[in-house]
Amino acid sequence: MSTIRNHVQLIGNVGQDPTVTNLESGRKVANFSLATNEYYKNSKGEKVQDTQWHNIVAWGRTAEIIEKYATKGKEIGVSGKLKSRSYEDNEGTTRYVTEVEASEILLLGVKNGNNPAE
Repeated sequence: MSTIRNHVQLIGNVGQDPTVTNLESGRKVANFSLATNEYYKNSKGEKVQDTQWHNIVAWGRTAEIIEKYATKGKEIGVSGKLKSRSYEDNEGTTRYVTEVEASEILLLGVKNGNNPAE
């Protein structure tokens, strides 16, 4: 049962080209947003799209794959866990962030006819 604790799986579209940082240790970290869409019918019977935005962070080899293949608009699957952290901004205000720490990435759609295997 412990394998399903704090486990997140999302399929969506990359919101913007990922920001990839090379750390002093030589390790990479990638940050990007992922949009997931859900559809339902409202009280008038009209189809409505609800878009949720998720902050994603990935480390090491996963960050390298994201850097190479995950561009804006690309459909991907993300598997990982929720992480929460806080930091102090330039004005001294404490900010809280919840993000998905990706452990696996699945490249789904092909954007602009590009083959992800190339």
